[in-house]
Amino acid sequence: MDKPKILVLCTGNSARSQMAEALFRKYGGDRYAVYSAGVEPKGINPYTVRVMEEVGLSLADHRSKDVREYLGKEHFAHVFTVCHHAEQNCPSVFLTMGTHDHWDLDDPAAQEGADAEKLAKFRAVRNQIDERVRAWLQER
Repeated sequence: MDKPKILVLCTGNSARSQMAEALFRKYGGDRYAVYSAGVEPKGINPYTVRVMEEVGLSLADHRSKDVREYLGKEHFAHVFTVCHHAEQNCPSVFLTMGTHDHWDLDDPAAQEGADAEKLAKFRAVRNQIDERVRAWLQER
C-alpha cells in the first residue's frame, strides 16, 4: 500500500518548505511520502543547505519545485503551508485534498545583517519547524 503523501508549500521553495520536507522525511519517512514546492520557486537558499547540514541532513538531492508540477499528478493526504503568501496563492485544489495545516513561519531569507545574524535566523526557523514536525507526527 502506498504511503500517505505530504506536501509542504511556501513561496520560493528555498528555505522553510525545504527544511520541513527534510525533517518530515527524517522523522516520518517510514510512514509518509514527503514533497515540497513553491508558488514562485527561486532555488534553494545556501543558508538552508548550511543549517540542515548542521543537523546531519543533506539537501544534495533536493531542488526548488513549482507547485504546478503536481497539479493533476499527485493526491496529497496532508498539505502544509508555511507562509502567508503560499496560503493565499496556492492552487485551491491542494488545500482541499486532505487535511490542511498553516504554519505562518518567519522568512529567514528576509533577515538582514551579517552572516552570523542570518545563520541565527535560519537556525531559529529550522528549530521551530523541527518542533512542529515532531509534534504533528507524534499526534498521529
